[in-house]
Amino acid sequence: MTSTATLNSLFAPRSIAVVGASNTRGKSGATPIALLRKQGYAGRIHPVNPKEHEVQGLPCFPTIGDIDGDVDLAIIAVPARFARGALEAARPGQLGNAVIFTSGFAEVDEAGRAEQKALQALAGQRGIRLLGPNCLGFMNIPQNVYATFSPAPLTGIVPAGKIGMVTQSGAFGAYAYSMARERGIGLSFWVSTGNESDVDVADCMQWLVQDPNTEVIMAYMEGCQDGEALKLALRAAHEAGKPVVVTKIGRTAAGAQAAASHTAALAGNDAVYDALFRQYGAYRAHSMDEFFTLGQALSIWKGGRARRSLGIVTISGGVGALMADEADDQELALPPLPEDLRRRLLARIPFAGPANPVDVTGQAITDPAVFQDTCLDMLETGAYGALAVFLAAAGSSESLWPHIEQLARSLQARHPETPLAICALLPAERRRKLEELGCMVFSDPSDAVRTLGATLGRHVALPARPDGSQADSFAVEPGAGTFSESASLQILARAGIPVVPSIVATSAAQACAHAKALGAPAAMKIVSADIPHKSDIGGVRLNVQGDDAVAQAYQALRDAAKKHAPAAKVDGVLVAPMISDGVECIMGVHGDPVFGPVVMFGLGGVFVEILKDVTFRLAPFDAEEAKAMILSTRASEILQGARGKPAADIDALAQALAALSRLAYAARDTISSIDVNPIVARPAGLGAMALDAVVVRKA
Repeated sequence: MTSTATLNSLFAPRSIAVVGASNTRGKSGATPIALLRKQGYAGRIHPVNPKEHEVQGLPCFPTIGDIDGDVDLAIIAVPARFARGALEAARPGQLGNAVIFTSGFAEVDEAGRAEQKALQALAGQRGIRLLGPNCLGFMNIPQNVYATFSPAPLTGIVPAGKIGMVTQSGAFGAYAYSMARERGIGLSFWVSTGNESDVDVADCMQWLVQDPNTEVIMAYMEGCQDGEALKLALRAAHEAGKPVVVTKIGRTAAGAQAAASHTAALAGNDAVYDALFRQYGAYRAHSMDEFFTLGQALSIWKGGRARRSLGIVTISGGVGALMADEADDQELALPPLPEDLRRRLLARIPFAGPANPVDVTGQAITDPAVFQDTCLDMLETGAYGALAVFLAAAGSSESLWPHIEQLARSLQARHPETPLAICALLPAERRRKLEELGCMVFSDPSDAVRTLGATLGRHVALPARPDGSQADSFAVEPGAGTFSESASLQILARAGIPVVPSIVATSAAQACAHAKALGAPAAMKIVSADIPHKSDIGGVRLNVQGDDAVAQAYQALRDAAKKHAPAAKVDGVLVAPMISDGVECIMGVHGDPVFGPVVMFGLGGVFVEILKDVTFRLAPFDAEEAKAMILSTRASEILQGARGKPAADIDALAQALAALSRLAYAARDTISSIDVNPIVARPAGLGAMALDAVVVRKA
């Protein structure tokens, strides 16, 4: 990824050459010229085609090199085998950027991949930035730059707006552009990145962060090849206060396979992407409808730290109940109406429902003032982080419209920090008017509550920017393969993770002496880097107490290793105290090929892989994020003390998890994976302790 300044002449060019220019309507070399001329592009347009003298009323050139002066952007609309030659024909230094529509490169086969690399090499030598190949190009709507062959704008132009849209799929992008037009959503920018031989989604995001016309970024992703660039782009957007809404496909194995075959992208592990978006403040949408609903809503209200509580005012008790159910699903609190407001409402409408949802009934149609007064009174209490208002078809009423407009004006004037969602059937012009006044408008009340649920009370603590010293701050013994349990526990201890006290006994006498010193039942395990699954060979003995029992256990463990793993190098027998007063959890690390070390947390036990009640974060992170990670699991209720059990020491567990994340990042070049199973969260105040661990070095 490079600085956004290098992309200015790509996305805001002063001159454009179209290679493969055509007079035939609908051809890829005809559409951009037609759009540029029709929409009033102010720069120079240079058709390029050796077979034509004039294209769409403009003089045509045989090659780019025949054009006088420099060219900011070349649109390449010729077959793949001619694309490189088209760039080579430009004079050195003449051409700044190229958009390559053509398919048939890395997304197809090895030959295509080789040709794409050759294209990249040429562009690198010439200092040419590339968008594509295999892309639909881009549109800079405020500047009337239509560098695309998509037919979507030919049937209607999207108005200029606040949303910049980036997509790796051209087909999705064309459909999304059409959906934006149908919904009346304005765009500042639209770009399809295709194979991303040079400019990728992260580059486009970074450019949009700096673009004064863009306030919200919407992105469709199939994969990522530069994880650090994407992190930086998401960080920049969040710090600039520009919300990012992402649809990422490949959530299932089948979806990931489809993404890989559609473009030359890595679909990656979906749980890792989920962690990325959560940590860097992006909103993840799981459907086209949610994608646009969130994007449009955030272009009106940017989201923030408003409390996760909702006030609902409705003219229909049934719809109010529907909205309340959705609020419960979204974990939004519904504070009841204060008693003085209840009395005041019932004095005006004796048959109103004065709870929350507040049902003002159809009486509000004949007395619109009661609706506005109730809404204002609720917000004056300060108990509600947002207000959702259901008006049914009243939005189409000529007599009621002035009151609805005044309601929006009053609420926004007195409580501009509180999001207001109006749910009603409204003509397009009235919907736009309410949106201009800062209201989110929905036809489906459930959509309104879901959107508020996704945006309210989001606290994003961006991961600290790791300094350079962390890269080499943790060394491990050189070599390859798996460390023994004892060596693995020592690594954790050095990293600040509390581990169970233990020794490795090499004789029955040593084992007995240590067990006696413990003053408690012992756990005994065979120690060998060659035996990672000790239980499978009978290599574990628990609750061992007394000299005879310890000596017998020691010998039994050595015999089991000799019988079931005769080639294994055995270091001895680990002797440690039994820890039984706590909740067993699991935490671990694996290296993602795109985003680096990823930390996992979940409840321990044999069913962890079946229940999949685990959560992930990208390393490193602090104890606050670790605690949020722990509490996000369904099993967190057990840690907080369920069915009369004492609450576990969650703070100590969070400290250990944060320490593991620092270790994972610091040793990312030498450690491949870490499994800590179990780590026991003891009762509050007694800390947490890792009882078993496996650390694997990178080959």
